Amino acid sequence: MSKVPLTVEGAEKMRAELEQRKFKDRPRITEAIAVARAHGDLRENAEYHAAREEQSFNEGRIKELEAKLSNAQIIDVTKVNANGKIIFGATVDLIEVESGEEVTYKIVGEDEADIKLGFISVTSPIARALIGKQVDDVAVVQAPSGAKEYEIIDIRYE
Repeated sequence: MSKVPLTVEGAEKMRAELEQRKFKDRPRITEAIAVARAHGDLRENAEYHAAREEQSFNEGRIKELEAKLSNAQIIDVTKVNANGKIIFGATVDLIEVESGEEVTYKIVGEDEADIKLGFISVTSPIARALIGKQVDDVAVVQAPSGAKEYEIIDIRYE
C-alpha cells in the first residue's frame, strides 16, 4: 500500500482517537458486555447485543486507525521550503473572481478533509488546481457548475 499524506495535526487527532478507543472505550464496552451477560439469557438480551455491536464497531475502527497511521506519510508544512508556492498542508486565502467572495482553505489528506472547517482534500479539484500556484496567481477550478476562477491572496505554512 502506498503512503498517504497526513498533516501533523491530522496524525495527532488520529492517535488521540486511537488511544481513546483502545484505553477508554474498549474497557468500558468489555464491562458493559460482562454486566449484560450477567442478566441471563443472551438470545433475548438487547443490552448484550448492543454492547457486542458497539465492540465490533470499536475494534473495526481501531484496526482502521492503526492501518491509516502505519501507511501515513506525516508532512510538517512548517519544515518544508515551499518557495512561496502552494503545497500539501498550506493554508490559502482566495477570492472567487466572479463573486468577490473570500474563502480560506487548508490542503490536507483525504482522511482529514472537512469542508465545514475549511479543510480540503489534496485530491479535490480545487486543491489540484491550487498546488504549485503562488500569491496573485489565478487558479481555474473545474466545478460541476462550470469553471470557477480563484485569485490567491495569501499562503501560510502553519
